[in-house]
Amino acid sequence: MPTRLAPALAALGLWLASPAALTAEEAPQAPVKSSEYRYQTPKLHRAEIDALLAKPGSLLVIDVRRPDEISAIGGFPVYLNLQPSGLEAALPYLPKDRAIVTVSNHAARAGTVGDQLAAKGFKVVGAIGAQNYEEEGGSLFRVAPPPPKSP
Repeated sequence: MPTRLAPALAALGLWLASPAALTAEEAPQAPVKSSEYRYQTPKLHRAEIDALLAKPGSLLVIDVRRPDEISAIGGFPVYLNLQPSGLEAALPYLPKDRAIVTVSNHAARAGTVGDQLAAKGFKVVGAIGAQNYEEEGGSLFRVAPPPPKSP
């Protein structure tokens, strides 16, 4: 066992053996789910996204997922791929006159980026999870990678 884990495991064992440790009956009944949406940017559903996509001239879809996630899961027909770490550098190039929808797999990263953009004065109308959209019956676009070139 690595030496740096031994003190932590010993402390955990002492705490669990102490009377202060909660029994199963005393434990909180409804722990907060980590997947709970907690952002100012509204979380959109399929019908709302479909209505926004029907007016592409006034919409900017920013997909904040990694390229491998987009190719594996699929995405929307037209989008700007922007990593959250590159948001500040991209701000001067983003239009402030268009409605913005941010996209991630389940809307958590999209909510974070949506809140950041809204705080900078952008017109963020919502965030959506691509997988949630598909679960609600929406169709995602998938682009198959080209076959390898033969020598």
